[in-house]
Amino acid sequence: TDQALAEEWIAGSRNFATKVWNASRFAMMNGANVNGPLPDRSTLNHIDRWILSRLDETIRNTDHLFETFEFAKGCEEIYHFAWDEVCDWYLELIKDTFAKGGAEADKTRRVLGHVLDQLLRLMHPTMPFLSEALWTALTGGESLVIAQWPNAKTVIEDPEALSVVSDMQRLITEIRRFRSDQGIKTSARVTARIEGLTGASAQYEAAIRFLVRLDEPSAQFNPSAKIEVGDFVVHFDLTGSIDVKAERARLQK
Repeated sequence: TDQALAEEWIAGSRNFATKVWNASRFAMMNGANVNGPLPDRSTLNHIDRWILSRLDETIRNTDHLFETFEFAKGCEEIYHFAWDEVCDWYLELIKDTFAKGGAEADKTRRVLGHVLDQLLRLMHPTMPFLSEALWTALTGGESLVIAQWPNAKTVIEDPEALSVVSDMQRLITEIRRFRSDQGIKTSARVTARIEGLTGASAQYEAAIRFLVRLDEPSAQFNPSAKIEVGDFVVHFDLTGSIDVKAERARLQK
């Protein structure tokens, strides 16, 4: 049958291919690999456990949709997992881990390699050339054509990891929104105090600060603004960070 193709649709597909290519390149540059078994999940941090749980769910959902001939919905499941969760969140959240290095970073490299390996297998039926090039580079395998399809039988639920990462996502999103609303450059560092990070979430304060460019407060910390995000409160010292004249003009307008 004739198909309606819009340039915007083709551009969107190109952008997705570029996103996956760049994500895979970033992963391999940072040592992502498929060597040896995956570390036991009980030894992983919440971010790695979260992405593995979401990968399990994506494989199961995609498998079911492909088995029932819902190919468009299956591809949409893969698309959102790749773009929204792997590229936009997971790769960002693990940058602090890579920066610190050590045994924790080695585990994350193995998890990242596994996630990409499985994702590229899922993509292969509908994006054969891109996935083949990236998969063989990542794994050193002969070809995706003869590789095993991902196993969707076991889905390990991890509500604690899902909750911790969900809190991080909400907090990071609202801090970024606040910075944008205040006209603060994305490259500018701002001093802030974060309240409410308790329990498992407390160990990821450095990762949050790394992503939203927040410095630790000193003894002379003098907050001039704050935002509340659920149970969290973030106090900012915006001294020198805001163009007062431009901000006044914006508010008057």
